[in-house]
Amino acid sequence: MYRIHPALQHYDWGSTTAIPDALGLVPDGRPVAEAWFGAHTSAPSRVELPSGACGLDQLVADDPGHVLGSDVATRFGKQLPYLLKLIAAHRPVSLQVHPSVASAERGFAAEDAGGVPRDAAHRSYRDRNHKPELVYALTRFDAMVGFRAPRRAAELLDGLDAPLAESLRALLVADPGSTGVRTAFAWLLSPQTRPDADQVARLVEACAARLEAGSPSPRTDRTVIRLAQTNPGDVGAVTSILLNPVTLRPGEALFVPAGCVHTYLSGFGVEIMANSDNVLRAGLTSKHVDVAGLLENVDTVAAPPIRIAPERGFSATETFYAPVDDFELSITRLSDEGETRIPGRGPRIVLCLEGDVTVRTQNDGDVRLVRGESAFVPAADGAVTARGDGVLAQADVP
Repeated sequence: MYRIHPALQHYDWGSTTAIPDALGLVPDGRPVAEAWFGAHTSAPSRVELPSGACGLDQLVADDPGHVLGSDVATRFGKQLPYLLKLIAAHRPVSLQVHPSVASAERGFAAEDAGGVPRDAAHRSYRDRNHKPELVYALTRFDAMVGFRAPRRAAELLDGLDAPLAESLRALLVADPGSTGVRTAFAWLLSPQTRPDADQVARLVEACAARLEAGSPSPRTDRTVIRLAQTNPGDVGAVTSILLNPVTLRPGEALFVPAGCVHTYLSGFGVEIMANSDNVLRAGLTSKHVDVAGLLENVDTVAAPPIRIAPERGFSATETFYAPVDDFELSITRLSDEGETRIPGRGPRIVLCLEGDVTVRTQNDGDVRLVRGESAFVPAADGAVTARGDGVLAQADVP
């Protein structure tokens, strides 16, 4: 078992305080959007070894049989299948979709063939993997995820005194199914038909007027206004009318499959995903936008957000089983009542969210973790137990 240190990501939508506070760091004024605990080659965690420090990706590559176990190494090759994060959204995250494995392989190969450097800011596919993800809320967490029923979106557009609202509603009414949603979404985003900033502003003004007069959906109007304030003129504010609003309370979890359009509006949480950094963006961002790639990958079938209820296999542990093979997340609450078994197997990352806990492995001793500290447990270390008073998150492979 090895102590690890996360790689911090200073994206502009991040909070200046939430992640530094959780990790026991002194804020330096820069936004910290994510802390990565994992072995993705673009930002691997740093591992403390007796011989010195190295990247977690290097530790995995040097001895995959010991670190990953034969089962995981056979299924996923010489890589850790998941990436664990802390995420802190102070401003809305980009409007985005993640690709399937097949799409990621095609896109990665095409960008390589086109000579796009793998670390280029304008690159969409940074690896060959899909990126389904699960977010576990530590505070209130607001998001927009997947498409509403098109009839409901048309109802929300009805009566808004803006030509853009009328045009968008007409597209949905003409074909109130997934193809109509795709047509409307593509019409909003595509360069050839994309509404200009003035059209967007008029719709935002109409939402503000309706909100003041008594809106049939105050949350929808407030979201449009908020997105327009953080990203003036961006049509992403308008697309939010087509999407499902979601609020997670602390302790609740949401699964976002590949192909599901989403944006996180605000909140602090734990995120776990397949080991990928592939993001196809269409707006609400200062980063590279790939509308064609997003439209190629997006699923426009209306469906409610996928909330994952935990299963309690051990008295102190709740496990969130996502419908993928790459990862699962468990949360264990300890209260000085002796040694507690932590379910899971294979390569594991344990992160102390609260308190002071000691983690012990079957074959390699123990390590004390306080809030914000983490450790990597190779598969060969066997079963994990913990004691103390605190909350422990664990990422492992099903």
